[in-house]
Amino acid sequence: MKAMLLRETAPLAQNPAPLSLEELPEPRLDAGEVLIRVTACGVCHTELDEVEGRMTPRLPIVLGHQVVGIVEGVQRLREAPMRGPTLNDGQFQSLETLESTRVGVAWIASACGKCKQCSSGNENLCAEFKATGRDIDGGYAEYMKVRADFVHPIPPSLSDGEAAPLLCAGAIGYRSLRLSKLQDGGSLGLMGFGGSNHLVLKMVKYKFPNAKVFVFSRSESEREFALSLGAAWAGKIDRSPPEALDSVIDTTPVWGPDLEAMKCLRPGGRLVVNAIRKEETDKDVLLKMDYPSQLWMEKEIKSVANVTRADVREFLGLAAEAGIRPESQEFELKDANRALLEMKQGKIKGSKVLRI
Repeated sequence: MKAMLLRETAPLAQNPAPLSLEELPEPRLDAGEVLIRVTACGVCHTELDEVEGRMTPRLPIVLGHQVVGIVEGVQRLREAPMRGPTLNDGQFQSLETLESTRVGVAWIASACGKCKQCSSGNENLCAEFKATGRDIDGGYAEYMKVRADFVHPIPPSLSDGEAAPLLCAGAIGYRSLRLSKLQDGGSLGLMGFGGSNHLVLKMVKYKFPNAKVFVFSRSESEREFALSLGAAWAGKIDRSPPEALDSVIDTTPVWGPDLEAMKCLRPGGRLVVNAIRKEETDKDVLLKMDYPSQLWMEKEIKSVANVTRADVREFLGLAAEAGIRPESQEFELKDANRALLEMKQGKIKGSKVLRI
């Protein structure tokens, strides 16, 4: 099979083509796994974190964790059936029924299922959490394998290209929105307006029609894009919105916007940081926070760590119900390096998707 392989990490400025198109053996299945013929895979900013070494993936690795494809093989379990929200909630009756089914694979590739975090519904915090495209090979390839209880049915109303960004940008945006505690009639700020936050805006318009959304972006085209989707206001990162905000979701790759966001919050407001890593090397940047204006009055900062299967499944259902579709640009598999470079350079409107 053809795959785009990452063999070593380095800043894109040093190596603008970090992935090589190679012929690899088709994956061999272990017990309880499925083989997926990939048809589309979203490109995520997290892959820049992997490529540039801010997060250490297993090397060599096939990136990609917003995967849509068709199940072309299953491997029976040798012992007890798996327990998980896919095979045991009525979506799939058995491994055999997965054959020829269109499914999605998200960032969460597996969790132990036994620890306190998993038992309480927080499998995203499991110490044995494994990520697609970081700990196992992902979807920048013609085929991939994954545990059967970590795949998701794709609603028929969504095309492959539409569904792919929803598996991470949409699902993590859904989790971020829930953690923001936004209520109808409230106010939400969005720091950055790329693949995830443009979907958050669409969610808010559907779930909280009386809420106001204020978008902060360094890009004039992104600000115009936000207003076209119904934002109440759009301004530069360091601009003050017309009113104080109940919460802010930050998806930017650096710390500076978080400091600006804290100034905009109401007393008791919450900043939700939707990023696995930040690019700035200045680890003391948050220590430069002005306590009276940025953190006092019981303001709080909440990080978002990974997603659960429930996040993915619930958001796919919401997207189908509400007609939420990502704005996206498609690339061929061989052009994955160009997609990553354009994302790094900020040449993005919505999401980027590889067609395989």
